[in-house]
Amino acid sequence: MGIYPDVGLKDARSRRDRMRQLLSEGVDPSANRRAQQSASEEQAADSFEVVAREWFTRHSANWAPSHSSRIIRRLERDLFPWIGRIPVSALKPPQILEVIRRIEDRGALETAHRALQNCGQVLRFAVATGRVERDPTGDLRGALPPVKSDHFPAITDPAQVGAMLRSIDSYRGTLTVRCAMRLAPLVFVRPGELRHAVWEDFDLDVAEWHDTVSKTNTPHIVLLSRQAVDILREIQPLTGNGRYVFPSARSPDRPMSDNAILAAMRRMGIEKSEMTGHGFRAMARTILDEVLNFRPDFIEHQLAHSVRDPNGRAYNRTAHLAERRKMMQAWADYLDELKARVT
Repeated sequence: MGIYPDVGLKDARSRRDRMRQLLSEGVDPSANRRAQQSASEEQAADSFEVVAREWFTRHSANWAPSHSSRIIRRLERDLFPWIGRIPVSALKPPQILEVIRRIEDRGALETAHRALQNCGQVLRFAVATGRVERDPTGDLRGALPPVKSDHFPAITDPAQVGAMLRSIDSYRGTLTVRCAMRLAPLVFVRPGELRHAVWEDFDLDVAEWHDTVSKTNTPHIVLLSRQAVDILREIQPLTGNGRYVFPSARSPDRPMSDNAILAAMRRMGIEKSEMTGHGFRAMARTILDEVLNFRPDFIEHQLAHSVRDPNGRAYNRTAHLAERRKMMQAWADYLDELKARVT
């Protein structure tokens, strides 16, 4: 029953009474205690994290390194903290859906679908190895809304990104178009927001652009890297006395044509099936997550996507500004590094 004073008199009497009850039922208390300990150890050996890591080890040898790193990072970041300690035999559909909803609520619907798929793969492995009778994720079919593809082509291979950036730097068109093209990958806003950027929304001394999201008409803060500020200061003597940062070639009272950047990209040999103005957003989202390993909610905030906290409340535009500022500078530095990698 324990050693005094670690076990007090009240606890000792309670344990004695439980032992007497077991004895009256014909159960050996010592054997019962060993059985409970064995069951607890067996459950710990069959926790979701243990089974998931065993599944990952069995299959990752046949995967590309980049795919392996994405899978294990998703498991460690989005699943293990919430359901990692739960025995696979005890996992129920509502528990799984709750953790998947956390991912969806931060605006990462595609990641939520992939995390649910990984859950199913782990639990089917648990079925195959005799730990559970069935995979409960089948009951969650249709619980998540489908992912809507934007169908915007984007270059996401780092080597190809570097080649594209070098082409942009060597573009010999007007300064306005050249600066807009150089700024686009650094800020990855929607193309219409870049074209309609007005000088009064910029504070270059604090490196911020107080933009309005065209899709939702809501305020948004774009953190500017040193490289982005340098580009804006380069064009400021030319267009700074007018309203638009990138005015039309025909009239300073109108923004740049929506075809200006696309036409320049085509002249550089970048086909529409490879990259569009909107593709800079997909490029940033993919590489920031899969290569630079920034938190998905930081990326989604900077993309001006709706991101919610665990209680379902939408974060405001000032959330995580310090972390996002570091991310934007790291992104700009990484793009410079890619440009310098000439193979």
